[in-house]
Formats: sequence, structure tokens, C-alpha cells
Amino acid sequence: MNFIRNLDGGFSVIENLKVSGAREGKYGVSIILCPNSTASAVFTSNKVVAAPVKYTRKAIKNGFLSAVFVNSGNANCFTGEQGFKDCETLVELVSNDLQIPKDEIAIASTGVIGREMPIDIISKVAYESISKLGDKPENSLAAARAIMTTDTFPKECACEVTLTTGETVKIAGITKGSGMIAPNMGTMLSFIVSDAIIPAAEIKKALKKAADVSFNMIVVDGDESTNDTCLMMSNGASGVEVVKDGKLDSNFQEALNYLCIDLAKKMARDGEGATKFIEANVIGAKDDEDAKLAAKSIISSSLFKSAVFGGDPNWGRIVSAIGYSGCDLNPEIVTIAIADEEDEVDLVRSGEILAFEDTPYLERAEKIMQSKNVTVNIDMDLGDGKATAWGCDLTYDYVKINAEYTT
Repeated sequence: MNFIRNLDGGFSVIENLKVSGAREGKYGVSIILCPNSTASAVFTSNKVVAAPVKYTRKAIKNGFLSAVFVNSGNANCFTGEQGFKDCETLVELVSNDLQIPKDEIAIASTGVIGREMPIDIISKVAYESISKLGDKPENSLAAARAIMTTDTFPKECACEVTLTTGETVKIAGITKGSGMIAPNMGTMLSFIVSDAIIPAAEIKKALKKAADVSFNMIVVDGDESTNDTCLMMSNGASGVEVVKDGKLDSNFQEALNYLCIDLAKKMARDGEGATKFIEANVIGAKDDEDAKLAAKSIISSSLFKSAVFGGDPNWGRIVSAIGYSGCDLNPEIVTIAIADEEDEVDLVRSGEILAFEDTPYLERAEKIMQSKNVTVNIDMDLGDGKATAWGCDLTYDYVKINAEYTT
């Protein structure tokens, strides 16, 4: 897509935006200051919902925000009435210090579930974070680092998009997520800002489309979080409208999709304990929904993820995952291939098994499975549906990390 240009610097590419991040031990606080922005968000579909999700759902109803408070180390979930009061306390802290109305501030949290917020520690770190607000690349990176939990690296992305009108706008975002990652998002927090002029209602529609092809197409472990929040703000600093005659510019939507996919793939690569990255491409499905079912089922399969970790080209686990996914499948015509950066080999071609023991197909497959990036390509030969999903292998370290998460 030659109308999208990658930019360095994360949030620093957006004018009239200041961000910051600070940490004390396992507790971090990031502040995103983006005055007078239209805004919308998508949230977890888990029936157990954290207090900050409830708070932000209410705050964002008017489609207008000026700041976001984010903390790591404590999820503030299953904390009852006190959890909501803690949200109000932290929002009031930001409101008083930055002179922003409380109803223009959103809040998000990530960390251990079922423990009350250590409000004294979080407040202390919050004041430090506010004191560091700035518009430089290092400020964006600090914000991305402060929201990390079991993440091993900060995740940010920025791009400039040339609209169909020839005008340009920018989009930037940060995200966190490493475990508790499943379709319908995961233990992920994602914050996106654009300098375009875009109504909140259009942000909501565009963000949902972008999330459906990105954050909702990654799996680390199949566990869906209580705190998932993907929030987008647009401050209009560019002076460029991206909605004309009631329609969102198609290039803007593609750029938002691109940015969200980039952030989502970084989360999949950083899955807890992961050593390999998995991509599953499905074409020829009955429709796009069937393709999504198949792709997500492959990267959700604990058996296949374990096989990838062990370098075992057990394609039976792939076809089994497709078979129970709920999509239409005719085993007599399906094609299954695996690939890396250097090679691609058909294991099953139009229903014919090729990868028998002692065949060159299996030998090539065994070599591909040793790669750091393993791609599964499926052709269902049933229609025009297509989808891509991303994930990682399932390792000993994943079990260790989660066996000791609160201890």
C-alpha cells in the first residue's frame, strides 16, 4: 500500500499530543494528554469486567476525551465498589493536576485480578508520570514501557497516510499484551491517536473494523481478559477531514487496519514464553467468517502450538483444528501448506496427502518447522472467503510464567 508511510517516534509524530510513562517496581503509569479529541473504544466481551472498563465506557459515551490514565501491575478487577472509587480517585488526580474536567478522562488498568489497587503507590507513580509529559519519541517509548506487564519489549507504531483526496494525516499507537490473549482481544490495552478530523461515531465504526482484522485475530493462550480496551482519539490537529459526504476515506481505514495489525502481530510475537511466531492464512473458504473460524482455530490449537515449539510438522493437528472450527470443510479438496521466509511446501494438495514418512515433502516441512516464523497456508477451495490470524508457540516457559504469576 504505497499510500501508507511508516514513521519513527510513536506518538511524537502527532501534534498537540503529550505522553509520559513512569514505573516503580512492577507498577507503571502512562498518561496520554490529547485535549479536545473525539474518541471511541472497543472493550472485552468477558462477562467479568474490570472497574476501569466500566468507568471508561461511561466516560466515553459523549464521544469526547482529553486524557487517558493507564496503570500496570494491578487490573482493578473483581474489586467491588472500592475498585470504582479507586478509578474516581485516580481520574480526579489527573483532573486536578492537568486542569481537565473529570468527564474528559478515561482510565485503563492491567495486571493481577482480584487485588485492591495499591492506591498510594499508583498515585505516587502517577504524579511522577505527569511531571514527565512531553512530545518527544522518548516520551512515547516511556509510555509504551510503563504499561508493560509480562511483555518483553514495548510496542508502538506510527504512520502517515495519503488520503484519496491527496491530503495527508497521521496515526500512531501503543499497545501491551503478552498473555491472556484470545480472539475478542486479550489482556491487551491499545491506545491510538490520529491528527485527523473525524466524528466519534465514525471512529467507533472504523475502530471496530480494524480490531476485527487485527486484535481479534491473535491468540497466545486462548484466555480472554477482563480488562481489554482499545481506545482511539482524534484531535484534528492536521485540519484534514477524513469523512466526506458521510463516508470515511477508504485509505484512512486501510491505514488504521495496517497500524492495528502491526501492533497485534507484535503482541503475538511477544506471547508469554514464545520462541516462534505463527501466521495462518486461509483462502477459498465459503465466506470470510468461515475463513476467520478456520484461521483462529489453527493458531488457538494447543496441540499445534506445541508441535510448532517442538519443530514437529504434524499437519494432522492443523486439519483437525479446521475440522472442529465450525467452518465448512471438504477434506477431499483442501490444500495444506507450511512455509517460512525461504521455502513453502504442500503437505496435502487438493485432498491428496504428500507428506508421508521419508518423502522430500516431509523433509522440507521438518526444516521449515525449525524456523522462528512459521506460516500455515490453507486453500479450502469452497469460495472466496479469506482471513489471516497470528499467534505463537506454546512453551515450557509459558507454563512457568503463569504458574508463578502472583507468587
